[in-house]
Amino acid sequence: MDFRPGLEGVIAAQTNLSSVDGENGRLIFRGYRADELARKYMFEEVVYLLWYGEMPGQIELEKLKRKLQEARKLPANIVRIMDELPENMEMMAVLRTCISSLKAKPEWPPTFEEAIHITAVIPTILAYRYRSLHRLEFILPDHRLDHVANYLYMLTGNKPKEAHVRVMNAYFVLTAEHGMNAATFTSRVIASTESDLFSAVTGAIGAMKGPLHGGAPTGVISMLNEIETAEDTEDWLRRKLNNKEKLMGFGHRVYKTNDPRAEALRDVTESLSANDDWFKLARHVEDTAIRLLEEYKPGRRLYTNVEFYAAASFKAVDLPETLYTPTFTASRAAGWCAHVLEQAGNNRIFRPLSEYTGPESM
Repeated sequence: MDFRPGLEGVIAAQTNLSSVDGENGRLIFRGYRADELARKYMFEEVVYLLWYGEMPGQIELEKLKRKLQEARKLPANIVRIMDELPENMEMMAVLRTCISSLKAKPEWPPTFEEAIHITAVIPTILAYRYRSLHRLEFILPDHRLDHVANYLYMLTGNKPKEAHVRVMNAYFVLTAEHGMNAATFTSRVIASTESDLFSAVTGAIGAMKGPLHGGAPTGVISMLNEIETAEDTEDWLRRKLNNKEKLMGFGHRVYKTNDPRAEALRDVTESLSANDDWFKLARHVEDTAIRLLEEYKPGRRLYTNVEFYAAASFKAVDLPETLYTPTFTASRAAGWCAHVLEQAGNNRIFRPLSEYTGPESM
């Protein structure tokens, strides 16, 4: 058998949830193009599609929205846990701890009600912790607001602008699911042991916490802040490329052409920020970097990925940098739940082989 580091190219599961076509730049959620979903549908509709396999009618949508709204409330034990955690504990570690403590006796197989609970409460956990660290009064969820709008509201206490909601809704839709990535694979491996949904999502959060998985938007912000002006862009990028350093927000392990998520997010964000100097800088950096990457790495087909415009979107809606990866997690949790539910429906424990490379017995 061939050894493939990182299991690259190995098919580990069959799924009805999504198709990631890196050669042609297409991402499909259950037969729907993700970029079109982001432009036309709300997050709750896409969650329903992922969990139940079809688009909801109005009655089904309202029922799901009501259940998500009811599940936003923080359990008392989660509040106590967060209040006792060290202030310097990073947000992803806080989230991991809270999710693992949500239900005293979770069972197998996982349920849609558990998926609703996890998806609904993560934004509340993030908002409570963020405001607590900044000595701000906790903002209770507003059941009149949809999922994404309520998240922005709980962070600030102000009803969010419609344009901000539209940008963040597009982001949540585009990042809700993306095939067998490291965190999703982690969730399915844990679920395959017939462990519970809360354990599976906790493990996925641990994988997302790694900088190679969920930390890229922060790196993009740092890059753009260092560049500062359009005039400095090419010199700065050339220095990085000459030193063989990675340009954050460019290239993807799967996509060998334009990342469809980046294109959709750019279009939606541009409607909010087209005249913003920071967004103009981002567009200039994108164009310059793609030109230079072709010069320095011809044939590698390195294009803008979703993290680049995630950073632009977060900047446009004034999302704090400490919440970048946690917000990614808030959207992706819906996809993890979908995968665990699917795994439970036709389960077989993951048990790959390893190749021994140590010394022979004496």
